[in-house]
Amino acid sequence: MLAFAEIKARAEERKGGAKAFAKLLPPKPKVSDLKKLMDDRALATMAKQIFRAGFNWAVIDKKWPGFEEAFLGFDPGALLFQPDEFWEALVSNKQIVRHGAKIMSVRDNARFVADTATAHGSFGTFLADWPADDIVGLWTHLSKHGSRLGGATGQYVVRFLGKDSFVTSGDVVSCLRDSGLEIAQKPSSQRDLKKIQTQMNAWADETGLPLTHISRICAMSIGKNYETDAYAEGSA
Repeated sequence: MLAFAEIKARAEERKGGAKAFAKLLPPKPKVSDLKKLMDDRALATMAKQIFRAGFNWAVIDKKWPGFEEAFLGFDPGALLFQPDEFWEALVSNKQIVRHGAKIMSVRDNARFVADTATAHGSFGTFLADWPADDIVGLWTHLSKHGSRLGGATGQYVVRFLGKDSFVTSGDVVSCLRDSGLEIAQKPSSQRDLKKIQTQMNAWADETGLPLTHISRICAMSIGKNYETDAYAEGSA
């Protein structure tokens, strides 16, 4: 496998030098911030990524205040007390994107968040305590116990919630394959995902960098060299 120092040097060169490159790295995730995460914000983040999937993200973001109102601020307790009629009415609510299955996923995930909080104190504490070297296992847990939290959606949920993690975007995967890791071009099998996890862990040990930075650096080292930060909002 290619040493990560070579990947980082390539990314710095592509982005105009070390100083310009450093500005494109996000803040290092903090475990303390995760422990402060409120359960309603955990559910809201899940819902936003679910509704963004297959849609223009800007459309969802523009309508988001309406989502917050329609879903009672994403308070899991309040939502779980609502009768079927409440959920049925949301399908006609013009404040939100009226996608029945995605709407119902909010109710399912309210239960998931509430049950997790009961077991761990809060959903944020659950995330903070999850082993940092098993992000793939966390994705699997979300997919198994949550609703519509598989694939890229689950990866973005983990990232946007503030857990130090990587994503398997096209550029990140290209970086891994170019560095010598034998995985599919669109890795989805547990075998490939675990190989990615192992390599990410190795690079983290090698460099002392958080997984979030390793993921972003990989993405910036290969593929189209965007003039501006095309990796905003944790998409790499």
